[in-house]
Order: sequence, then C-alpha cells, then structure tokens
Amino acid sequence: MGLLNLIKQAGLDAVEAGNPVSVLYGTVASESPLSVTIDQRFTLTEDFLVVPEQLTDYRVTVGGQEIVIREGLKTGNTVILLRMQGGEQYVIVDRVVTA
Repeated sequence: MGLLNLIKQAGLDAVEAGNPVSVLYGTVASESPLSVTIDQRFTLTEDFLVVPEQLTDYRVTVGGQEIVIREGLKTGNTVILLRMQGGEQYVIVDRVVTA
C-alpha cells in the first residue's frame, strides 16, 4: 500500500470516527429470510440487521381463534435504520407510515 493510499485510509477512518451513527431509509425486500434494500444501491441480509421485538410478529390464540397483536416487517415496508460505526450492523428503528 502506497503512502497516498495510507493517507486516504487515515482520512476515511477519521471521518468514520466523527460519525459513529448514520440514519438511513430502506425497503424490506423479503421477509424470510429478512433483507432490506438501501436506496437501490445495496441489500442488507439478516446477518447485518438488528430487529427490535416491536417489529416482530406476535400472535396469540384465544378460544381457538388466532389474534394478531403485532405484525412483523412485511415486504415493501419502508424502515428507518441506524448504521452503527464500522457499518457492519444496522439497527431497524421503526417502520415509516405513509398517510
């Protein structure tokens, strides 16, 4: 690696350190396995995603009838993500609701 590349990498590392978290929007591309597409540029698989409990399916059976308490992520949902420093983990914060 040449000196110029080392300087470039040091600059990129400094920028990364100054921005520990980035906010992104994505679209759920598939539910199982879960994947989210960011700005049609790249797709994150479930290995890179952290999904909070509030965005998972929760169903109960009452009197033989299944009741949906909370729906999980569905294909086509727009989600807000936080990219953790280093870019290896993305936390899905919530769904975006359109009026």
